[in-house]
Amino acid sequence: MGRPGLSRLLTLILAAITLAWSAPAAASGPFANWAAVVVAGDWHAHSGGPSEAFDNARRDVAGELERIGFPRENLRQFSVRPERYKTPGLAKSDPRTIYEGLTELAAKQPDGCLVYFSSHGAPTGVVVDQTILPPGILGAMLDRTCGARPTVVVISACFSGVFIPSLATPNRMVLTAARPDRTSFGCGEADKYPYFDDCFLQSTPLAKDFPGLASAVRTCVAQREQKEGVKPPSEPQVYIGPELRPMLPLYAFPAPPSKGG
Repeated sequence: MGRPGLSRLLTLILAAITLAWSAPAAASGPFANWAAVVVAGDWHAHSGGPSEAFDNARRDVAGELERIGFPRENLRQFSVRPERYKTPGLAKSDPRTIYEGLTELAAKQPDGCLVYFSSHGAPTGVVVDQTILPPGILGAMLDRTCGARPTVVVISACFSGVFIPSLATPNRMVLTAARPDRTSFGCGEADKYPYFDDCFLQSTPLAKDFPGLASAVRTCVAQREQKEGVKPPSEPQVYIGPELRPMLPLYAFPAPPSKGG
């Protein structure tokens, strides 16, 4: 009789220890130890005039990432004109500076990476200030900083589908604003956000995880383009690596704050 009682006591103690160890991790959320960078790569409208669209997207995407659980101290923002804004720690958009920032963050936050670009694009890559960041270079940057850990890459730019072949590794998810041969829309002088970024911001509070978000963003973009009468449709693209796909439900988004009293 004594031995079964002892076994039950040990089981209860082990269960309590397991709960104590797991509770802080659960409470901190699935993105507590992820590194994230959000980049505004240009400040010009498609007309060549000034536009706040990319920096508005950079600022508000970063805020939405914080809401779903990315700690502010693990998130870096980059702008072509950092002196113009009051965002603490805002750095200059430059490929080397972005790489160094991601390197520093990833060394401290080992669980995953998220990289978001909002800019103009070309068939050869995404605009970052006075340069084009090609898919192969971004892929090498991610290989060296984030390696095999879960990684989500979002590129809001014309022709951004060109990034998928270079970034499509088993541990990554890639969401782009357009097909490799299509433009995206909404980067005029009067636009608050590019259409894709606007849809990302609208859809995140309604999504449960990144695959659901990708689906919602694609639907939102198609509806917005139809409403505005722009064509041909940009057709945002999504790739989810086979190793990452079964893990993504574990990275669930929190429910949005209730609007009720």
